[in-house]
Amino acid sequence: MVVKFKDSSLLKPAEETWQGCLTLSEFDQVGSITHISTIYFYRPDQNWVTQPETIANILKDSLRRTLVPFYPLAGRLRWIEGRRLELDCNGMGVQFIEAESDSKLDDFDDFYPSPVYHSLFPAVDYNLPIHELPILLVQLTRFKCGGVCLSLKISHAVVDGHSASRFYLEWARVARGQPIAVMPFHDRNAFQARHPPAQSLVFEHTELNQPPILLGQSNDIEVKNKKNTNTMLRLTRDQVERLKQMANEGTNFNNSDTKRPYTRYETVAGHIWRCASKSRNLRDEQAMQLAVWMDFRSRIKPPLPQGYFGNATFYVNATSLSGDLLSKPLGYASSRIREAIEKVTNDYVLSALEKLKNQPDLTQFQDLHRAIESDQGSFHGNPNVGVVSWLTVPFWGLDFGWGKEIYMGPGTHDFDGDFVILPSANGDGSVFVALSLQVVHVDAFKKHFYEDFI
Repeated sequence: MVVKFKDSSLLKPAEETWQGCLTLSEFDQVGSITHISTIYFYRPDQNWVTQPETIANILKDSLRRTLVPFYPLAGRLRWIEGRRLELDCNGMGVQFIEAESDSKLDDFDDFYPSPVYHSLFPAVDYNLPIHELPILLVQLTRFKCGGVCLSLKISHAVVDGHSASRFYLEWARVARGQPIAVMPFHDRNAFQARHPPAQSLVFEHTELNQPPILLGQSNDIEVKNKKNTNTMLRLTRDQVERLKQMANEGTNFNNSDTKRPYTRYETVAGHIWRCASKSRNLRDEQAMQLAVWMDFRSRIKPPLPQGYFGNATFYVNATSLSGDLLSKPLGYASSRIREAIEKVTNDYVLSALEKLKNQPDLTQFQDLHRAIESDQGSFHGNPNVGVVSWLTVPFWGLDFGWGKEIYMGPGTHDFDGDFVILPSANGDGSVFVALSLQVVHVDAFKKHFYEDFI
C-alpha cells in the first residue's frame, strides 16, 4: 500500500497545564514499555464531512482540548536511577500525522492486522532517546473513496488498555461537543497508601523470577528467528458456547475447587493454548507457559478510583506440560488458566509491588521493544503464548461526530505467540482472535482452531 505523508505536527494542550515530574508506579515500568497500537476505519455516508481539512481540524482541535485534563500524554518519559522511568509533564505535545492513499476501503479483503498496513501507523523510532519520543502518536489517513482510518500509538509505560480506551472515548466525546464523562485520576502514588502484605503472605512470584520456558534444553536462535505472520480468526456465538460446554463438561460446580463455570476468556484462551501446542508439534514432556494479563483495579482494597489513568495490570503464568494439555479435555487447560487468574488477589498484587520496589534495577523486568526478541523477561515464542483479553475493554464505538467505525483492531504484532481476544462490535456474542505465529505453524493452527470442537 502506497501512503503519502502530507503533514506532521506537535499538538500541545489548548490551555496551560500542570508542569512537573509525575512519579510512575512499578507496574508502569515492567513488561512492555513501548506503544500500544490501535486502528479504526470509517466509511463515508450521507452525513460525512467531505473536506479532509475539516476532518483533520476537528480531530486536532478536540485533541488539544482533551489534552488539558489528560496532560501527562503531552509530556515525555525519562530514565532515572535504577533503570526507572518518570514522566516529565512538560507539555511538549503529541504527534499528529496526516496522510493520504490512492487505495479505497473496498480494496481491502479485510482489515485484519497485517504488515501491509504498517504505513497506516505512525512510526516510532526506538533508537532515539526515550525522552525524545512522544507518548501519543496519531495518524489520520484519507483514502481515495473518502473513507479514513485513524491509527494511534500510546506508550504502555504511561497507560494500559483500559486507560488508553478511556482517553480515546473522552476525546471522541469532546469532538462531538460533549463534556468529559470521567475525569482522569493522575496520582500514581495511589498504591502507596496500601499496606504491604504480612511476611506470611509474601509470594514467590515466579513470573518475575524465572526466565521464559525454552523449547527443548537450550534457546534455539534458529527456531526463534523463523518468520512470523499475522491473521484474525472469528468464533461465532454458537462456537463460543460449544467451547464453553466442552470446557465445563463433567464439572461439578458445587465442588469447592470449581465455584462457577469457566468464563469466555478461560475457555477461548484454553482452546488457543491447546491449538498452539498441536500446531507446533511439541513433545509430551515439553513445559509451556501461557501469560495472562490481569486488570486488578477492582481486585485491590480499596479499589482504584474510577478514572485511574495508568497501568493497573499484572501478568501471571499458567503452566502445563504439552502432553497433559493435549491428552486431557479442554477443561484442564481452562482450569490451569483459572488457577493463575485466582492468584491475583489484593495481597498478591501488593506483594509483587513490594518485590519490584525492592529491586535496585528494573532492567530484567522490562522489554523496551518486544518486536526485538529478548532472552530476558519475554514470554513470547515457541513453546509459550500470551493471550490478552480486550473482551471488557471499551475500544469499540469511537464516534467523533461522523459515525462509529466499521472496524477496530490492534496493530500488527511481530512476535511469535501473541494473541488478542476481541469482542464483536455488535455484541452478538462472537469473538475475534488476532494472532501472530510463525508462518510454518499458522495453517495447522487454523485447522485445529476450527476442527477440534466439531
